[in-house]
Amino acid sequence: MVLAAQGKKADQISLDEIDWLSRLRKGLEETRKGFVSELLDKLGDDPLTPETLDDLETLLLRADAGINSTDKVMNSLRKKLNEEVVGGEEGIKFLKEELISILEEPIKNSSRKILVPEEGKLNIWLIVGVNGVGKTTTIGKLAHLSTTSNYKTLIAAADTFRAAAVEQLMVWGERSNVDVISNQSKNADPAAVVFDSINSALKRGTELLLVDTAGRLQNKNNLMDELSKIRKIIDKKVPNANVESLLVLDASQGQNGLKQAKGFAKSANLSGAIITKLDGSSRGGVSLAVSLEVDLPIRFIGAGEGIRDLRPFNSFEFIEALLADK
Repeated sequence: MVLAAQGKKADQISLDEIDWLSRLRKGLEETRKGFVSELLDKLGDDPLTPETLDDLETLLLRADAGINSTDKVMNSLRKKLNEEVVGGEEGIKFLKEELISILEEPIKNSSRKILVPEEGKLNIWLIVGVNGVGKTTTIGKLAHLSTTSNYKTLIAAADTFRAAAVEQLMVWGERSNVDVISNQSKNADPAAVVFDSINSALKRGTELLLVDTAGRLQNKNNLMDELSKIRKIIDKKVPNANVESLLVLDASQGQNGLKQAKGFAKSANLSGAIITKLDGSSRGGVSLAVSLEVDLPIRFIGAGEGIRDLRPFNSFEFIEALLADK
């Protein structure tokens, strides 16, 4: 699987890409167990009833789809049920369409339908998020995706407030065969690391610079100030660079992840979200809440610990994997 399924360098479909769907289904197993199994048992081939819809509403909320997303889906289903008799199979099909529509809406509203680096130009992706969500690991996996898509890639270790972050990035850099620019000195300035990384990227003809940012400072204002400082360095050094700010969210945190998305969206000029740890959670529905309530397009999803287990987000694939009956 390449960095973006419709990107310019994405002409070839590998066996690994074909295998991704089965790995995604496996990664969503916990959410599916608590959602689809019960749903299919309740629906069967019988027509939908108001009682069935009440059960579905409970299941959506349990999967952390959020109140607004759940209300949107249920209102559409109840309207359809009032107009005609809806069989179980038709109900599942309609449910899929509604869920895909929610996930697609922020992508339609975005200036970029597909998040892929522009060739022959410096693209800078700021990876933000609180500690513990899998930010460092995600950067390593993104680096792997980028290099396998033939983009010249570099990593900036700008989370200097957490000593282990630099060491972890070095390990992931080796795994993905991508160099990491860092400053090993105590209390190194994150903005200075970004400054050095940009210089390096320009000398090397780098196409994608992945920047690890601090996950937590003394308070939220300090964190946002640090992100602002980094952004000013970028705007001054490379005003023509394509800059994206991607928020990493841990699916297992459910509604807490939604709160994080809302907080960062107000201050960090986000252009997308990366949902991680879907394989260890029954709360995959939080993807719907992030899409609808924050209007934030999901750009990548992680459903496993391996270096290949992060992929560009595809709403159709996601919902098909989520609602698979086997």
